[in-house]
Amino acid sequence: MAEDEMIEETSEEFLDEEEEKLPFAKAEVVRLMKENLDDDKMIRERVKVEMNKFLGEVLKNVCKQLNEYPYTTIEYEMLKESTYPYTNIERINQEKERILLHLEAIKADCNALAMDVQKTLKLKDVVEEDSFTNFTANLDEEEEEE
Repeated sequence: MAEDEMIEETSEEFLDEEEEKLPFAKAEVVRLMKENLDDDKMIRERVKVEMNKFLGEVLKNVCKQLNEYPYTTIEYEMLKESTYPYTNIERINQEKERILLHLEAIKADCNALAMDVQKTLKLKDVVEEDSFTNFTANLDEEEEEE
């Protein structure tokens, strides 16, 4: 029994260390998660910690984007532009699907055209190629005569 208590204390110490490094108050992140999850969902400790870290990474990425502006004051429009990938993910995914479908259609058109070219625009037989060679040879002779 003492060993189980020791492991429990060690894991609690580990979690306390993790919490110290978290970018946001853990209770606030958990509250927001619970607001947006079904009532019957339980959240494991690791999920709470990783969500907190993830939100911190999103904040860092948005700030990197904001730092690219040459201005010293950050305006709301800049924030909107920097958060666009996070706030419009559905629209971005729909656009991606639309583009992929369009590319598939283009690929199908290209394949159909390639098949048409192979069927209808075959290279002439060797015998006909000889007559083409004769024709160009005749042209060369005519040019020499002039």
